[in-house]
Amino acid sequence: MEKKYLIIGNWKMYKAPSQAVDLASEILKAGCPENAALVVCPPFTHLWGVAAVLKNSAIALGAQNMYPAAEGAFTGEISPAMLRDLGASYVIIGHSERRSIFRESNELIHQKVKAAQDFQLTPILCVGETLVERESGQHREVVEEQISSALEGISDTHLIIAYEPVWAIGTGRTATPELAQEMHAFIRDLLKKRFREEGLGVHILYGGSVKPGNAAELFAQPDITGGLIGGASIVAEDFMAIARAAEVA
Repeated sequence: MEKKYLIIGNWKMYKAPSQAVDLASEILKAGCPENAALVVCPPFTHLWGVAAVLKNSAIALGAQNMYPAAEGAFTGEISPAMLRDLGASYVIIGHSERRSIFRESNELIHQKVKAAQDFQLTPILCVGETLVERESGQHREVVEEQISSALEGISDTHLIIAYEPVWAIGTGRTATPELAQEMHAFIRDLLKKRFREEGLGVHILYGGSVKPGNAAELFAQPDITGGLIGGASIVAEDFMAIARAAEVA
């Protein structure tokens, strides 16, 4: 697999709409590194403005969530059709915060992955274990179940897996490059079993307190092909420093 990195910024619930436009403009001005593709995922309310900034650029637009229906009486939800119309081409699905805070089930996440692909959105499927699951030796079992249930019956490899150990998200703790690589290799094997050779082309990103200081060492691992960046993605200088780490990894 030719190694081209994918760096995705998850802006979570940060920035006012005008600030999001400024942030997108700063990232656009900095330019894409040669060995990396960039995606930004602002809050729903900011998608229109950020889409206008990024129009006809090399930086892609993603959303942080969606409901698995084209339309309907689902108050407060956003459909994949709406996201496509706004210019989004990616959507984050199953983030640990959605699983833990909003109690999203594996079945709902499966429905979202399928609906995203049906509407030509590339799902960014997040998987990962808690600290208790890691320390009890259940981490592989947990991640395998999350992937198997989410991809049940799915043959389209237009998807991304983001491994995010829950204990490393927003805590300042990061899995060592060796621990991260071990799980990424395990996920790669799962994808090869499911999709055969096509599984080699699926990006597997690391997410969990990625910063400019540790990005290059993480990206140097053979099965880590990019990052899902949280807090560091809302500072243009930090986000671009992480992206540039792909050139030296």
